[in-house]
Amino acid sequence: PGKVPDAPAPSPDGGSLFVQVLVPQSWLDESEENIKTVLEHASSTPYNAFGGAAASGSDQANSLSQAHRNAAFMASFFNDDFDDYFWGNLFPQMFDISDKTKFPPVIGSNHAGPFAAGPLKEDWTKSCPREWTFEERREKCISIQEAIYGTERLARLEAIKKAVDPQFIFNCTNCIGNNPSEESLSANPSDESSGASSMSSVAAVTSAIAVYLLINSI
Repeated sequence: PGKVPDAPAPSPDGGSLFVQVLVPQSWLDESEENIKTVLEHASSTPYNAFGGAAASGSDQANSLSQAHRNAAFMASFFNDDFDDYFWGNLFPQMFDISDKTKFPPVIGSNHAGPFAAGPLKEDWTKSCPREWTFEERREKCISIQEAIYGTERLARLEAIKKAVDPQFIFNCTNCIGNNPSEESLSANPSDESSGASSMSSVAAVTSAIAVYLLINSI
């Protein structure tokens, strides 16, 4: 009595069974059939928590992708439908993929589970096979970070991450810099003496104070 229930209860799943797609408002405006198509294939009702100023309320110093600002809502797709239908059918309609050097932001970071990924690097209309190892997926598929932030914004965020935290002290699954190359790791060895490691930790935390100025200078 007097306590609020913990609902939904904690789960080891981590939202890995579905992916949230940022559905562009402009695409929905093209045809009433588009909204019907999304609702037919989405696994739940649309998520509409962006707010009226989401499209313009920015100081240009945050990580929110343009896809978030342009989206009408997020739609959840279970992995099977996402893999089999979205990349080959909806993705080319919703997003501009004419420039093969710039993958667009597509996925919302909310509920992006450990098995979520972008399509194949060599063919953006083909899904990344979930039976592949993480090493194969890293080599041959668009990363989940790139699918969330897009090629250009991800590069900017990774540059900031490298400058602020070159030792990869702050790390989490699917976060910026969570997939450093072997070359990056070898260039920043973690087996320092305890004193040096402590100093690098302090330096990483202290340098975070300059993030705002760094973001605006890039």
